[in-house]
Amino acid sequence: MGILERAKELRKAIKSHEVVFIVGHKDLDLDAIGSALGMSYIVEQFHKEAYIIVDDEIFEPAVAKIINQTPKRTLITSKEVEKKKKLKNLLIIVDTNKPKLLQNSSLLEEFQDIVVIDHHQPNASSIQEGMILIDTESSSACELITELIYYYGIRLEPEIATTILGGIVLDTNNFVVKTQAKTYFAAYHLTSFGADPRKVQYYLKQDIKDYIIRQKVIIDVEIVSEKYAVTTGDESVKYKREELAKVADTLLQFNGITASFVIGKISEDTIGISARSEGQIDVGALLEKLNGGGGSQEAATQLENTTISEAKEKLFEILR
Repeated sequence: MGILERAKELRKAIKSHEVVFIVGHKDLDLDAIGSALGMSYIVEQFHKEAYIIVDDEIFEPAVAKIINQTPKRTLITSKEVEKKKKLKNLLIIVDTNKPKLLQNSSLLEEFQDIVVIDHHQPNASSIQEGMILIDTESSSACELITELIYYYGIRLEPEIATTILGGIVLDTNNFVVKTQAKTYFAAYHLTSFGADPRKVQYYLKQDIKDYIIRQKVIIDVEIVSEKYAVTTGDESVKYKREELAKVADTLLQFNGITASFVIGKISEDTIGISARSEGQIDVGALLEKLNGGGGSQEAATQLENTTISEAKEKLFEILR
């Protein structure tokens, strides 16, 4: 059942609770913060309290710009949840369905009523309880939120509409991947409220130092089976997950490459792999073999207590 078929059910769930808490994944990106803000706006239109839980201390540039212009009363940390609760509380999770990826996975233990709104492929490690609204055909969580806004007949403020549009632009790589008719309709609907594509590009402006770091990662690319591009980061450098994803997006632009994989250290004891595909290769299914997952066109995994070279060898075994 699609998200619009469940929209009435979701509205009923929101209206039957006093306070709604919204949370996305760790290392927020534009899709996570955009869908969280959009969901917060929907909740407030139903005359309910809404709070977005953010525990990240460091933000990528685009998210930092959004956070700085968001009213402080809207954003709380997980430590503040208990004092904001009332008798009936709802937790809405956006842009992920995996407990381990949440801003704080212990939040699941603090709520009886949970809703998941996501576009990533679920697997055995996904959240199983609550109202699960997952549409893997959608480009982004922001596209799903826009569908709800359209269904509920809610009018957006231009700033919110711009942020949500930014999430769609990010996850479609400027409407290059995972784009279908309803994706364009979502963008049209947001621009009808004053969403500004120029401001979206301002949000997405890159730090030149980060760009140079990513270019260095691309230099060591290897081609496997004449269609997979695989590259690795420097063992001494810690990368943000979104940096690995951007490199994977770039590699997909070259002739003959149908899927790309980028491996790099994301914390002292964790190696991340980010994957992208044009659609012919299901990268989500491939990375499930490394305890990760995602959709057919984008996926990721994290490997603990290993090295980049060991992670690369495990990936090569799967690709071969």
